[in-house]
Amino acid sequence: MDKEEQTYRRLQQHLDRQAVGFPAARSGAEIQILKHIFTPREAEIASCLSYRPEPLEKIFERTAHLVGSAGELAEALDRIHRNGGIESSVKDGRRVYCNAPLVVGMYEMQLNRLTPEFIRDFDAYTRDRKFGVEFLSTDVPQMRTIPIAWSLQPLNHVSTFDEVTSLLNQAEGPFAIIECICRKKRAIRGKSCKATDRKETCLALGGLAQSVLLRGHGREIARDEAAAIIQQNQKDGLVLQPSNTQKADFICSCCGCCCGMLDLHSRLPKPLEFWASNFQAAVDVSQCDGCGVCEKRCQVGAVKVAAKGLPAQVSLDLCIGCGLCVQTCPKSAISLFKKPTEARPPKTREDLYDIIMAGKKSQLGKLRLTGKLFIDAIRTGRTDLLR
Repeated sequence: MDKEEQTYRRLQQHLDRQAVGFPAARSGAEIQILKHIFTPREAEIASCLSYRPEPLEKIFERTAHLVGSAGELAEALDRIHRNGGIESSVKDGRRVYCNAPLVVGMYEMQLNRLTPEFIRDFDAYTRDRKFGVEFLSTDVPQMRTIPIAWSLQPLNHVSTFDEVTSLLNQAEGPFAIIECICRKKRAIRGKSCKATDRKETCLALGGLAQSVLLRGHGREIARDEAAAIIQQNQKDGLVLQPSNTQKADFICSCCGCCCGMLDLHSRLPKPLEFWASNFQAAVDVSQCDGCGVCEKRCQVGAVKVAAKGLPAQVSLDLCIGCGLCVQTCPKSAISLFKKPTEARPPKTREDLYDIIMAGKKSQLGKLRLTGKLFIDAIRTGRTDLLR
């Protein structure tokens, strides 16, 4: 291994020690991903950051051997940030910087730098079993699903963190709208989204929006335009997936044909064990005429009509409680119910990553998870992960 390869390997090992890991894969695709994002010198600098945001002065204490001055470090960090290697925002009037996980993080920040080669390496890496186990090993997931607004009723007793209008009203500015990288990736492969032809559907809020705008990654919008975009996303049949925090940093609007998270759902034997959602759907069989609208509307294959005229059935092993089926049922025969135990997300993304870091699984824990996934795949017949 030459000196340059050693530099990228050190960065890979450093990122693997952060809250959301970045394990080595047999294919070596993780190194190719890092080469796409970082120069060797930038990789050395990024290896000195933490998953927790820190000001320039603190980072300079660890990087003085790599740069001549704090000003030179600031230029390097800003360049890495523009290329989507780290996050940066303004906290208490000071610019702060931190490492970003691959997902949700560096991958999404490659929106303006996507190439067929990067997509090839990213797909090879994220399909690797080691990455999958690492991604699923967190005690709490990075994202969650909340119901679309029209599917909720007063009797649901909805907490504000599960209600999209409340998330937007309580969010601190700025607001930034971003093109969906999953749909862009699909378009590069010559395929179109089956749910919508709109590109700008992903919303960043507060500090994450600052990071987006500092990088020139999206465009700033007002709160009312953000609300109008989210409303149209719901009409288009997109699943609302905000950050798994009470104070949302982003709200993704996702479809089953493009979204990497929903694709992962389709490949897991028991996806809800790794999903954050407080609702699920139920069918009133006395009202359902088996028209099949709900089955077409569902983005995760949780609703099925076995035969024409028979009532729809909801698989509670697959339903993520997005509420899309409720919105379009012509007989109002399907509704959401709240799960008995409410999953209350951490307050902020820093809190979320602290919880993930504190619960980081050992190698033995990951081996146990691998074994469980294997057994569950055999028992359920959902064996895609074994291929």
